[in-house]
This record gives sequence, C-alpha cells and structure tokens, in this order.
Amino acid sequence: MVNAAHFRLNAADRSYFAILKKEVHALAVAAQFSARRLGEIDIIVAEMVSNLAKHAGGGELFVKLIEEKGLQGIEIISIDSGPGIGDLRAMMQDGATTKNTLGQGLGAIRRLSHHFQVYTQKGWGTILLCRIFTKEPPVVKEPEKEEIRSFVVPKPGEVECGDGFYYKKSKEHIRLFLGDGLGHGKEASIAVQKAIEAFKLCPETDAVEILRFIHLSVKRTRGLVGTVAVFHIAEQKWKVCGVG
Repeated sequence: MVNAAHFRLNAADRSYFAILKKEVHALAVAAQFSARRLGEIDIIVAEMVSNLAKHAGGGELFVKLIEEKGLQGIEIISIDSGPGIGDLRAMMQDGATTKNTLGQGLGAIRRLSHHFQVYTQKGWGTILLCRIFTKEPPVVKEPEKEEIRSFVVPKPGEVECGDGFYYKKSKEHIRLFLGDGLGHGKEASIAVQKAIEAFKLCPETDAVEILRFIHLSVKRTRGLVGTVAVFHIAEQKWKVCGVG
C-alpha cells in the first residue's frame, strides 16, 4: 500500500539501529522486493545509520512506499543536524573517509539506489534521499525536471497523517494547496484528501474562488484549515488566500 506520509524512525543513537533496520526491512518485504534487492536495501540503511552515528551524532530516517511511472518502490530519507560535508565530491568516491573506516558509505548508497540525491551545508547538516524500485526503471535520456513534493509525517502513534499538499502547473499558473485536517489520524486524513481531490478538479485560477470550491466539497468531513497560493507567471506575482 502506498502511503502519502513518511514513517519517522529515530536514529538518535546506536541502541535504536537494530529496530530501525528491522522496520525498514519489513516495509520492503511488504512491497515484495526480491531477496537481492532486500539485501541492497539493508546495506543502504546500514550505511545511512552508520553515517549518522559517526558524523552527525544521530538523526532521523523517514521511509515510505512509493509508486512512480507504474513501478513500486521505497523512499528513504536521512536527515541530520551535524557538521555537514565539506567536500561532497570527494566523499562520494568509494574509499573516501574522515573517520578511518572503509569509506563505502555515500558511494555504496548511490550505487545501490535507482535515484539518489544529497544536500548538505557546513554547520547546518545533511539530507540524503534515495529511491529503490522492485524492478529496474527505464533509462531516461532527457534531463530530469524539477519536482515539487510534500513531506508529511503522522503524529507519533498514528499511521495516517492529516496534513496534505498538492500542486498544479500550466503555462499561465502554478497553483499550490496546503491543508491540515482538524485533529489527527484517519478522519483528519480523510478531510485533507477530500480537499485535495476538489483542488485537482477545480478549474478556477483565483485563490479565493479555489478555496470556496474546496469548502463546498468538504462539508461532510470534520473540516480542515487550508491555504491556496497561485503564481501568475505572466505577472510574476503570487496571490495567496488562507482559512484558519
């Protein structure tokens, strides 16, 4: 089952690592990865948490199942507030290390992932993102386009998240919607997903009218607060309207 929300896994210290690895492995098994791919995902997670322990003093992993162009997969994001990576290009090479270890961390993660990105700033921290699919994705020759995605995490103890995001782009406008269902859990998630469905269908380009359209569509839910932002490309101006 593909879930819009990520699961948060605490990697604050080594005592969490065994449980964390089992959680990710179980999710990958549920997605029906092959034994070889499961082994590769285990290596990726092991390298991620090892990097967090050695270089950042801990951090967090965020994991969810994904579907992209008809392919099932898993997305794993590592976030820390450590010292950052000084020479990222050098550290991407196998054998590069600052801790007298084998230096297979970032290179192994990139090599075993179908999609890999890293963002780092000295004194701020590092974010790693990797996606692995159950089957080999097709080779795409054209350059990757920019992506706008949401990053939502359920409240501790909940499986479903009441936060939501969606965007639409045309030649004339970029339209964004952010919603927060009242409360937490399943009913909050239902409210925000109904709002997103309405936003997808709404033909309006005025932020106020879009919110009005969404309001009429969520009356039978517990309700939500939300914001619509519309960027008018020709005018180079944002127009924003929010409720709540």
